[in-house]
Amino acid sequence: MNALLSRCLAVLALGVMMPVLASDFPTRALTMVVGFAQGGSTDTQARVLATVLSEQLRRPVTVLNVPGAGGGAAAAMVASSQDGGYVFQFGSSASFGVTPLLMHTPFNIDSFVYVASVSRNQFAFVTGAKTGIRDWPSMVQALRRHPGQIYATQSAQDRLIIQHIARQEGLDLRIVPTTGGAGSNPLVLSGEAWLAFGGGSHTDFTDDGRMVVLASLDERRLMGYDDAPTLRELGYGVAVKSLRVVAVPANTPAAHIEVLARALEAATTDARFIEITVHRIRQPVFFRRGHELRAIVQREADEFSRLQASMNAR
Repeated sequence: MNALLSRCLAVLALGVMMPVLASDFPTRALTMVVGFAQGGSTDTQARVLATVLSEQLRRPVTVLNVPGAGGGAAAAMVASSQDGGYVFQFGSSASFGVTPLLMHTPFNIDSFVYVASVSRNQFAFVTGAKTGIRDWPSMVQALRRHPGQIYATQSAQDRLIIQHIARQEGLDLRIVPTTGGAGSNPLVLSGEAWLAFGGGSHTDFTDDGRMVVLASLDERRLMGYDDAPTLRELGYGVAVKSLRVVAVPANTPAAHIEVLARALEAATTDARFIEITVHRIRQPVFFRRGHELRAIVQREADEFSRLQASMNAR
């Protein structure tokens, strides 16, 4: 991750050296850092959001993909920025609150200001049509009969959850890391991975039956998938309230944060953003900012800290 961080910072070095005046923000192009590869749901949503923000801010907003560590590589880059909000991250709240609990990172939850959330993640466990499995109990039974099957993971967060479930159910899984939906989806569609974490891009494959949503990782059942039970309903005692958020380094001037927050609030009412968010990746629009948003990010971190402690105690 250090080499990747160095390369990305070099790309932005000229911008970092330019003076930043709060009263004029923004005076030049901005960079939206996305912690997953191109083609996944975060990247897809980010590119529409960048287009709308470019119009709101009257400056170009360029998307820079920095995949790795479930958004952690991107967060490390953004946390070290001295660019006053011209470089910001868009992605899952777990990248900021949960990732530092699960691996060594050069940042923590207080390394950022959480400008605003724009939607609520609809995390799921999914399978492909080739497995012939259509519900969670059938998946558990199949995995017991056939140990060593692949689970495609996208982050340390979902890995901890599936390890918790595997321990409770006595499952033997082969956990294979991927760089978001772009890496996970081919494994699921081919049948190579029997089970996978779905961060949002799975919605492109469920209407025609190529993928099946088996369970919701959210506190409630998922938008458009009312028949998939939550993990709490299934008896696993865990749930994720995770948001898609924009974060800037903690040293960002308050005036810059205010400008970004107002632009993001306007973007969440834009028809193009609603189309990609609600109808394409099936996430409810969810705008929050300030202390309320910070509290949600902390709550997500606390939930996983408890789960981590429980796993370590066994």
